[in-house]
Amino acid sequence: MMKNSLIYIEELINRYPALKVCEDSIIQSTQLLTKCFSNKNKLLCCGNGGSAADCEHIVGELMKGFILPRKLSLELKANIDDEVLSGSLQYGLPAISLVSQVGLSTAFINDQLPAAVFAQQVLGYGVKGDVLLCISTSGNSLNCVYAAKVAKALGLHVISLTGQKDSKLSNLSDITIKVPAVETFKIQEYHLPVYHAICLALENEFFGNRE
Repeated sequence: MMKNSLIYIEELINRYPALKVCEDSIIQSTQLLTKCFSNKNKLLCCGNGGSAADCEHIVGELMKGFILPRKLSLELKANIDDEVLSGSLQYGLPAISLVSQVGLSTAFINDQLPAAVFAQQVLGYGVKGDVLLCISTSGNSLNCVYAAKVAKALGLHVISLTGQKDSKLSNLSDITIKVPAVETFKIQEYHLPVYHAICLALENEFFGNRE
């Protein structure tokens, strides 16, 4: 990774000194996602409740401009041949929120094991080299645990974003970011600046040198 991409992690720790304990795991997660996107792989995200909303938030930051414009290349603009359209589009980093698939999810939950709803999507979408991000304040959400098990079986990498306690997800994950809190709302308050910093670092890594 470029050194200036990691500035966003440094700024995060400066603003939230308590997160120093998980600085290494945040950097490692950012590096793993950099490798994932560099290899044309994708990110899958899952979580429940507030963590489901965080999945949507993360995908929104990655799939369009966050703080950088991410303008299309002149070659792509010429190929699209529509100035208004190409001027409105922005490059994205491929990410899918597994909580968004309402039709699929409700059909699967009605017909099969409800807790396997994310695992089913990992099975359908996931390919070796992709990354699954599981967000769970407890680290024990069964649907996320099942998704992680399938991800590992398929050769995906797993990152988990949890609270400070050891959990089922921490035992299944390549990297676990354990924020220093045990109460759900406090864990969630730390999760947002953590993933914002990761998204900022990734955006800078892939689009920071573009005009």
